[in-house]
Amino acid sequence: MDDGQRKTYWRKNVRLIAGLLAVWFAVSFGAGILFVEPMNELGTLFDVPLGFWFAQQGSIITFVVLIGIYVLRMDRLDDEFGVSERDEHGRRH
Repeated sequence: MDDGQRKTYWRKNVRLIAGLLAVWFAVSFGAGILFVEPMNELGTLFDVPLGFWFAQQGSIITFVVLIGIYVLRMDRLDDEFGVSERDEHGRRH
């Protein structure tokens, strides 16, 4: 990979990370702190106020989902730039 490709790869990687962190921030800070009271007024989830549930469980579940999205997107990015960790049969090392 030449220097230009490295910079493009890194720029796409950082953009992906920034986007996923923005989503995580919005869910954990927004839904878990800023909008707790309005969400509590919307109802409950498993007999727990919705705002409290998001503050305790929703942000964690979102984080795990974002990790999965990051893995899949980085796998595609690695394939795009020819730095995949697969062998000739498409299996991971």
